[in-house]
Amino acid sequence: MEKLESVTFGGGCFWCLEAVFSRLEGVKSIMPGYAGGSLNNPTYEQVCTGETGHAEVIQIEYEIDKISYETLLEWFWRCHDPTTLNRQGGDVGTQYRSVIFYHNELQKTTAYQAKKDVGQSGMFEHPIVTEISALPEFYPAEDYHLDYFNKNSNAGYCTYIIAPKLSKLKLD
Repeated sequence: MEKLESVTFGGGCFWCLEAVFSRLEGVKSIMPGYAGGSLNNPTYEQVCTGETGHAEVIQIEYEIDKISYETLLEWFWRCHDPTTLNRQGGDVGTQYRSVIFYHNELQKTTAYQAKKDVGQSGMFEHPIVTEISALPEFYPAEDYHLDYFNKNSNAGYCTYIIAPKLSKLKLD
């Protein structure tokens, strides 16, 4: 019987994060959504204003026998720029912040250690600004965001932003 755990990451557009993490063996499911803000049950349009305090995030359910939390963190650091505050490329605002929402104390400790290690590794020229916080309420995004890249690979954002990222990470 498979043992599952969950993790919640924000690192820019949730479509990009979902496209990356969905290609990793051991990832069982991904739900795009919103977390970290003050508005209950926000909509995409409300989060896009930057006034709700929510970040676009993905909640990953993964099989711990096939992929570790540490490996997921390694991919998290690789698939976005954790040194830019409230921005990923052309996506600007607090809703695009780099954030790890931990689900338990072990994830918290591991995330802080990973942030420290990556910061000292020389992998990034600038300091890491990734927020690490306890997971507040998670609100699933609207259904049309689910598996967005695979369903809309010819859309402009997918063609010009997500596909090149997948290629760079050798996940295409």
